[in-house]
Amino acid sequence: MSDPTPADPADVAVDPAPGDPASDETGTDEPRPGRRRWLRRTLITLGALSLVLTLVIGGGLWYLTNRYGGNIERVTDVFDGLDDASRPAAPSPTAVNAPAAEPVTFLLVGSDTREDLAPGELPDARSDAIMIARFSGDRQHAQVISIPRDSWVDIPGRGQAKINAAYAYGGPTLLIQTVEQLTGVRIDHYAAIDFDGLTQVTDALGGLDVVVPETTTWGPYTFTAGVNHLDGEAARWYVGQRHGLPGGDFDRVKRQQNYLRAMFTQLFSQDVFTSPGKLDETLLAVTSAVAVDDGLSNADLLSLAYSLRGLTPSTVQFFTAPVLGTGTEGTASVVYLDRTTGERMWGYLNTDSLSQNADEFADEALPAVTN
Repeated sequence: MSDPTPADPADVAVDPAPGDPASDETGTDEPRPGRRRWLRRTLITLGALSLVLTLVIGGGLWYLTNRYGGNIERVTDVFDGLDDASRPAAPSPTAVNAPAAEPVTFLLVGSDTREDLAPGELPDARSDAIMIARFSGDRQHAQVISIPRDSWVDIPGRGQAKINAAYAYGGPTLLIQTVEQLTGVRIDHYAAIDFDGLTQVTDALGGLDVVVPETTTWGPYTFTAGVNHLDGEAARWYVGQRHGLPGGDFDRVKRQQNYLRAMFTQLFSQDVFTSPGKLDETLLAVTSAVAVDDGLSNADLLSLAYSLRGLTPSTVQFFTAPVLGTGTEGTASVVYLDRTTGERMWGYLNTDSLSQNADEFADEALPAVTN
């Protein structure tokens, strides 16, 4: 019987003889040749697997970032016209609230393009909703504060006018400047919400439940006292109603907030996050209804969204800027803001402590049931 084919010497590990430089007795820590080859193959294999895993994860993140972040329109040059030296300082959280990250503040502007107007009323280029949204430094709390669109304020370079005129006069830049001057709160980012587009979100979620205290009618819809399950089109009319409400435009502000609260609650109350198809449909609908300033890249949006993963409906609070009352300026009906109470509210916002002091603003908070 012939000898077997000799093995390749490179594949054979031979114990060294005593005194061999590779012997353990020499005192060296260098691995034996066979062990070195095994280690090299292992590292090469692990390196290849790591590379594949990195590409898969990176490719997945790139896909998600561009699928959703890339679906969001950008508004250009929003902050370019602002003099940084004259703007409010960044938030300064109190020591007790020292955050892991900086608070982030958005100015949200909502537009409603439907011409569901009263007889003789003409559409204009002014914003329908103005809100400051603050995400706390710990990313566990958020506050949304609406500023009534008829608030009588000083608009830089234009004098006294309704606050939504700032948008008509100078777009997002002048509106940001006006809000910062009014509140002393620095705005980090700008976002425009198309309430018309959000109806697609409502339908993607299977509708939203809102509770109204008394029956009202607007357009083709009647909202009966009690729970109303709204599809996208009904939600559009619910949010857009501006006549026939006991509190007038104040109730409209509350409806806008109530709609956002109901939408956020619905996101967490059903199988949106366990159904890939529904999650994809919902995220596409949400991102298509929003535009942000071009200072927010897709990666920035993904990072911010991930940092807010601990936020829940119960930790999002809604307020309206404190109001003294209403009146007229010339022929215009206006809202007079309560500057004293407002200064306290904005002060808490600037120290990232509004959530801890929310009880002081019970009159300004969104109630459980809205008109």
